Amino acid sequence: MNTAASSITYPCEFLTFRLGAEEYGIHILKVQELRAYENVTRIANAPDFIKGVMNLRGIIVPIADMRVRFNSGAATYDSSTVVIVLNIGNRVVGMVVDSVSDVVTLTEEQVRPAPELGTVVDTDHLIGLGVVDERMLILIDIEQMLSASDMGLLERIAA
Repeated sequence: MNTAASSITYPCEFLTFRLGAEEYGIHILKVQELRAYENVTRIANAPDFIKGVMNLRGIIVPIADMRVRFNSGAATYDSSTVVIVLNIGNRVVGMVVDSVSDVVTLTEEQVRPAPELGTVVDTDHLIGLGVVDERMLILIDIEQMLSASDMGLLERIAA
């Protein structure tokens, strides 16, 4: 289990969102606000998953499309598409998701370690799997993921 998973105090609230058929969760304290998707200004030579930037009350915010980042099929933008604006460290970053579901409170007993999948999936970005009734949530360590070298949206924070 990664260091973020061991530093979480339970019970803990997670904002849940969908990308295709999968449901994910991120720590609620990283979320600044939710916004409807709006067109962004493209940046030349940016990676495919960086949709561009938007002006959020005078702050230029990079917008990452998580469906593209996770290779979850073609991204479509409609009335349910949401930008989750995150405040991580000293940076504000937006991530586009298909829809936001709800906020769930998980106890330590409801969170299972992420399975070891070899090199197929980087489990360093996962806190674990949350189990709520019949739902399985993929819990993302969003700070770790956004600071990964292939995303480069945040500076690595020394542990």
